[in-house]
Amino acid sequence: MKKILDKLTVFLYIVDMNINNMEVIMITKCPFCGGALQIRELSCNRCGVKIQGKFPYSAFFQLSPEQMEFVKIFLKSRGNIKEVEKELGISYPTVRARLNAVLGSIGIESDTEAPKRVEILDALSRGEIDAAQAVEQLKKL
Repeated sequence: MKKILDKLTVFLYIVDMNINNMEVIMITKCPFCGGALQIRELSCNRCGVKIQGKFPYSAFFQLSPEQMEFVKIFLKSRGNIKEVEKELGISYPTVRARLNAVLGSIGIESDTEAPKRVEILDALSRGEIDAAQAVEQLKKL
């Protein structure tokens, strides 16, 4: 019983902390067993009407807070990777890797050649290969 109460205390602290910081969180996993939670009821704050059923979560609720912040910056920059690089202070390959991670989290298959491209671009940025070699390797993909 103590273990359950400890989990509940930590869970409520995290929820309270996020509410106080004005972050919206969606709880998708049970704080006790880790199982998937399901939305069973929606209600109107104005008139009190309640709708019961089984409502799906958006795929975006699967994103971690860090991934959600990345998505916000990506959308703010209208998908311009150079702007995302500047805002986050990270390299192009890192932006691509984070974008691919977000895509994977919401169930979208990312480009299968992306890891190879990232590897080539990383090698170029480290000076291991020159621009001509990078272009040649990218053409082979």
